[in-house]
Amino acid sequence: MGIFARDESRTNLAASRIARQATASLAGLLAGLGKSRSDLAKAMGVSPGRISQIMSGDANLTVRTLAAVAEALDADVQITFCARPQSADAKACGSTDSSPIRSSGLSAHH
Repeated sequence: MGIFARDESRTNLAASRIARQATASLAGLLAGLGKSRSDLAKAMGVSPGRISQIMSGDANLTVRTLAAVAEALDADVQITFCARPQSADAKACGSTDSSPIRSSGLSAHH
């Protein structure tokens, strides 16, 4: 039994969603900077195949990988935990409510 066995399928779905969010954000940043995947591979000192793995969203993206990508692009990574809305009138992530009970943002600056 793994550490997340309590509801492993839900955890796997959440992990996939987070990976897709990260790779979509990365793709947008690359486009905004006018950089290619090949440029990123060179800046990170890895193969283009490794960048393809990262960008596929299928790879298990570690915090270390995210930090390496950010450093290579001179960018920051922001990770935010926030409560899921329990009712239709509850505020969602990204709302203007910055109460520490509702959300806690962590920002990695270099």
